[in-house]
Amino acid sequence: MKDFSGDSGRDKLRLVLLGAPGSGKGTQAERLSNSSGLVHIASGDLFRQAEKEGTELGKMAKSYMEKGLLVPDDVTIKMILERIAATDQGFVLDGFPRTIEQAQALDKTLGEETIEKAIYIKVSEEELLRRLSGRWICRQCQTPYHLVSSPPKVAGKCDLCGGELYQRSDDTVETAQRRLEVYFAQTAPLIDYYKQSGRLVEVEGERAIEEVNKGLLALLC
Repeated sequence: MKDFSGDSGRDKLRLVLLGAPGSGKGTQAERLSNSSGLVHIASGDLFRQAEKEGTELGKMAKSYMEKGLLVPDDVTIKMILERIAATDQGFVLDGFPRTIEQAQALDKTLGEETIEKAIYIKVSEEELLRRLSGRWICRQCQTPYHLVSSPPKVAGKCDLCGGELYQRSDDTVETAQRRLEVYFAQTAPLIDYYKQSGRLVEVEGERAIEEVNKGLLALLC
C-alpha cells in the first residue's frame, strides 16, 4: 500500500469525491483542494468554461444541455481527461463519475494511472432533505438563508434589505425528494463498484464543515 502521509505523496493522489445533493460535496472538494494541493476538477465548471470559451467540446455539450439532455459520456470524459492532462498534480473529481458506466469508462481510459480512492460523504436522507428544502432567497438582493443553519432575524424578511424571502421551486421538499431518488438510483451501483475494487472509503458528513474536512484529510494518510 502506498504511503501518502507526506506532502509529496498526497499531492499526487487521484480521487473521486462522492456525495448526494446537500452533502456539502462541492464545498468539501474545494476545501480538500486548498488543504492538500490536489487540483479540484468539477464537471459542471468544465462545462461552463468550455461553453464560454466556445471550444468544440463546449459546443457539443451545450447542444445537449439546451435540449435538457444529459451530456454523453464520451464528451464528458474527453473534457475530464483534457483537464487532467493539463496538470502534473494529483486531483479530486467532483460531479463525475455519476454512473457505473462512467466510472468503468474512466478507469479504462486512465489505465494504470486510474482513480486510487473514491471518498463517499455519507449523510442520511432525512438530513439531506432538511438541508435541501430549508433554503430561502431574498427577492431583492438575492441573499440566501436557511431556516435551520442561517435563518433570518425576522421570518420572511431579509436582514440586509428587508426584502421578501421566497423559496425556489427546486428547493421544495417535493423537488428535493425527487433529486435524491434519482441520485441514489444512479449512485448505489457506483458505490458498490468502488467498494468491490477496494477503493471506497466513507466519511461521516453530518458534522461541522471543519470536522468533515479533517475527516477527509485523515483518509489521505
